Amino acid sequence: MAKSNGVLKIEGTVEDLTFYKLNGKNFVRRKGGISKERIDTEANFVRTRENNSEFKHSAAAGMELRTALGSMVFKAKDSKLSSRMLKLFSVIKNLDTTSARGSRQVSIGLTTAAGKAALIGFDFNLHAPLNSVLHAPYDLDTATGKISFTDLLPAEQFHYPQGATHVSIQSAVLGIDFATGVSDVAYSNTENLALNLTMSSPTLTPTSFPAGTLHLFMMMVSFYQEVNGVQYSLKNEENNVLNIIDVV
Repeated sequence: MAKSNGVLKIEGTVEDLTFYKLNGKNFVRRKGGISKERIDTEANFVRTRENNSEFKHSAAAGMELRTALGSMVFKAKDSKLSSRMLKLFSVIKNLDTTSARGSRQVSIGLTTAAGKAALIGFDFNLHAPLNSVLHAPYDLDTATGKISFTDLLPAEQFHYPQGATHVSIQSAVLGIDFATGVSDVAYSNTENLALNLTMSSPTLTPTSFPAGTLHLFMMMVSFYQEVNGVQYSLKNEENNVLNIIDVV
C-alpha cells in the first residue's frame, strides 16, 4: 500500500492499481487475489476447481426446479429461496457416493432414500410453512397425484392471516430428470373456499401424470380478501404456501 501525493485525486481501479480514500487521505495499492487462469490450470488449485464445479452444478439444479414449477414459485417464495435451494442440493449432491469428487451429481444423490427424504417437506416460502398453515389430514395417491380432504373446516383448519376471507388450495405433480434437465408438470384444479365453518371434502386431481425419472408432489395454499365480489391476494402473496409433500 502506498500513499498518493499527486495533484489528481481519483478513486477506483486503473489497470492493476486501485485508488481509494481512507480517513481523508488518498492511497493506492496493487490489485490482489489469484487470477482465474491460475485457478483453472495450476495443480495447487485442483480442490478449488472441484468445489467450483459442484457449486455450479448444485446451483443449476435449484434453478431447474424453480423454472420447472413456473408460476407456482412466483406466488410463494421468500427472498432467500435461491440460497436455501443451493444448500439443499449441495447436501443431496454429497449423497452421490459413486462419482469422483468434483463430478458428484444431484441426480445420483436423488436415487437414494436419503436424497428423496431431504426434498420432502421443503417449503419455498419460509414465512408460510405448510405445517404451520394447514392443520387438516389429507390423502395423497402417488400413482395419480390426487389429494383428498375429508370434512375440511376452513375457518378452523387453516391458520390464515388477518383480513383473509378465502383460501385456495392446488396441487401439482412435477416429473423431472436432473441429469438431463427435462421436466414436465401437471397442475390440479384449484379449490377456492370461504374461511368459514362450512364443511367440505375437496379433491385435487392433476390433469395428467407427467413422465420423468423422479416425481415431486406439491401443495399450494393461497389466501385472498374479497371486496365487492372480487378476491385480492393478501400482502403481495407473502402468506402463500408451496411445499414438496412427497417424492417418488
